[in-house]
Amino acid sequence: MDQKQKDTVKVVGGMALLMIGKKAEGLGLFAKGVFDLEKIYKENHPDLEPGIKARWDNAVQFYEQTHQNETNRTLHRLGIPLIVGGAIGLIAAKPYKRAWLLSASAFTVGWAMNIVGHSGYEKKKPAFTEDPLSFIAGPVWDLQQILNKTERISE
Repeated sequence: MDQKQKDTVKVVGGMALLMIGKKAEGLGLFAKGVFDLEKIYKENHPDLEPGIKARWDNAVQFYEQTHQNETNRTLHRLGIPLIVGGAIGLIAAKPYKRAWLLSASAFTVGWAMNIVGHSGYEKKKPAFTEDPLSFIAGPVWDLQQILNKTERISE
């Protein structure tokens, strides 16, 4: 297993720890994995322009390139809000109480939708395995897609 795979395991392991109620450990492992993946990303992209704007633009462009299939996009537009809401609930609620269980369910369903989208339709790995900034760029991009669809419908 190479370092990028190990760091991806840290990210997924952090989410798994969050799912079993280990908030601090889960968030710590997740953050360590994302930080280490970002370090590898920067090493693999020495020609990347410096600055936050250039890094953000690159992440959004990469995210869009890895989400071309319309079914995958639809699954993400539905699944990512479930993941984000579920993650917030997993962090905020007491483990194994009703709100936490609902959050865990939303988190699980959201990830299942994204995995089906990538494996069944897009045929590409989730973007975060190549670009960890996708954890932020993805929800922002998906929100923009939803807002753009809403604007087109209201016109």
